[in-house]
Amino acid sequence: MDPAFPPGFFDRADPAPDDEFYLPLRLVTHIDAAATAAVTALYAELGIGAGSRVLDLMSSWVSHLPQAPAELVALGMNGAELDANPVATERVVHDLNVDPVLPFADARFDAVTCSVSVDYLVRPVQVLAEAARVLVPGGPVALTFSNRCFPTKAVRGWLATDDAGRCAVVASYLRAAGGFTEPEVSLRTPPGRGDPLFAVVARKA
Repeated sequence: MDPAFPPGFFDRADPAPDDEFYLPLRLVTHIDAAATAAVTALYAELGIGAGSRVLDLMSSWVSHLPQAPAELVALGMNGAELDANPVATERVVHDLNVDPVLPFADARFDAVTCSVSVDYLVRPVQVLAEAARVLVPGGPVALTFSNRCFPTKAVRGWLATDDAGRCAVVASYLRAAGGFTEPEVSLRTPPGRGDPLFAVVARKA
């Protein structure tokens, strides 16, 4: 465990292997339409779209991109869900909680995304250090999340804090990973209306 986080921070109520939990097919979105649109709008602002080589971490059947990129590698837990992703050019079934090492060459991608899943990582610092490795210089990593989750699979440190605390936690992951600019935190949806959508964005230094 990273020494910056207290003992038990990355424990979970359900310690069973994640591949068992994610075996059932879930072709749903886990945030409402406005929050989903906010993810797409953020990606558009960051220039993630046509012509980009994108790695979508903890991906599923939808990657929320404004346009089909030149390359989209969808890395996730459920092969059938990844197969249903219409813009994926490559699909990789990989459990980051078992192995945080990304099976890609250095500087392979122009952008790395992770939507409503960072709360489930038990080794997020290692995963994000790998994200820095596979990004080109200046490439963004965009981590988006809401206040909804599978509580038995989210880490205890995530469940123990509030929205502001979770934003601070994700920013601290990026700082601890190294190789990034100072993270920028933002609320991407109107306060008090529907699911909140928070974003923490940094760029490969």
